[in-house]
Amino acid sequence: MSSFPYSLHSPVASRTILSAAAGMSRREAIRLGLAAAAGGLLLPRIGFSDTVTAAAAPPKPAAPASAVIQIWLWGGPSHLDTFDPKPDAGLEYCGQFTKPIETNVPGIRICEMLPLLAQQADKYSLIRSMTHGNNSHETAAYIVQTGNMPGGRDVFPGIGSVVSLFKGYAAGYRGLLPPYIVMTEPQGRFSEAGFLGPRYKPFATGGDPAADRFIVDGIVSPNLTEERLKERRRLLGEADTFGRAMRAHDPALLKPFDQAGDEAYEMILGDTGKVFDLRQETDAVRLRYGRNTLGQSCLVARRLIERGVPYVTINAKGWDTHKQHFQVMRRKLPELDQGLSSLLDDLSQSGLLKSTVVWVCGEFGRTPRLQNEAPWNGGRNHYGKVFSALVAGGGLHGGRVVGASDAHGEEVAERPVHPADLLETIYGQLGIPADARLPHPEGLDVRVLPDVAGPPKRLGRLRELL
Repeated sequence: MSSFPYSLHSPVASRTILSAAAGMSRREAIRLGLAAAAGGLLLPRIGFSDTVTAAAAPPKPAAPASAVIQIWLWGGPSHLDTFDPKPDAGLEYCGQFTKPIETNVPGIRICEMLPLLAQQADKYSLIRSMTHGNNSHETAAYIVQTGNMPGGRDVFPGIGSVVSLFKGYAAGYRGLLPPYIVMTEPQGRFSEAGFLGPRYKPFATGGDPAADRFIVDGIVSPNLTEERLKERRRLLGEADTFGRAMRAHDPALLKPFDQAGDEAYEMILGDTGKVFDLRQETDAVRLRYGRNTLGQSCLVARRLIERGVPYVTINAKGWDTHKQHFQVMRRKLPELDQGLSSLLDDLSQSGLLKSTVVWVCGEFGRTPRLQNEAPWNGGRNHYGKVFSALVAGGGLHGGRVVGASDAHGEEVAERPVHPADLLETIYGQLGIPADARLPHPEGLDVRVLPDVAGPPKRLGRLRELL
């Protein structure tokens, strides 16, 4: 993943290189070219990042949060079987889960399959009136992650890319780890970066953190030991006669290349890349999170936040339960319960929950009434009319419920919350105003989020949680 403000082949980059090179000596021009060839490590020093910063820099109100963990329940979880149980609606609605449990906050009950999260309810709040009315995976995912309605001329960036813009390299982030990381694969439902371009796409780890060794694309090799990689680096240095000659002529000439190489090897062999090595954690900690992909992804997310990464997404697949719904839920809900409760507990114990927003939802909910007819045989279909989300940390109050669905979980009964309202709340905690402008490739005046007047018409930031 590139960590630089522009593609070197973009018109803006080309104009800046030509402008910077005008009037230079031959040696200075070569040095500039080498910097560009090395991946642009020196470009921020000659003004590349200034254009992005000037176009994107919002006012800076007090920002209690500096990072976000998004747990995306890919496919759409049932709100009735997670955070909005309806035991009085009858078996045709609640199915096998008929005994919701009390949490450590009086008056808040959740699914009986989430006992560990029930003891953490003071740390999070539930939104039970999420709504957008769309039942298609692709467009619903786009609405929830961008806050914009589909069908316009532009593909808007998702929240991770927007945070990468305002909190990443153009805003002063200097970590070697990318500012926006996804475990373990992008959704592929839409381009996360939208019109912001590939510079703001997430780094997708690949691999499986629950495996004996988490093989991270480009960082952890499946076939080479650390010792062999070090030996390869030594041999490469010995064979680089041209590089030695150039450094002898002018030690500064290859500095960009040397810096790029050092940073790459730091990611592969140094402490930075070891953030993905869960063998550094005790067996007890790994068991507490759950030895499954979701649980271990939550553990990696905690480690990434500890290293200062601004935005981490866990794409947790398997929630699209058209068939065998309750069989799947009896496997998935304990995994979510174990991983998320451990993450919240550890972030709280370390103090990082105060500065880290955690949000959990999917693209929609699922049909409240069970589909008992063939071929579904007790499954639940897509449902965008009303669904639930969980939010915690980053200065947001815990122990609260925002909005409500009706007695059967079929309609919003109180305080409709459009996804843009939730995103505006998260952005606000990060100090990113909803009306901050995004750099558009055609120079258009584009806001981070649409105005509350619409479309879609909405109520705005969730002040109930502030």
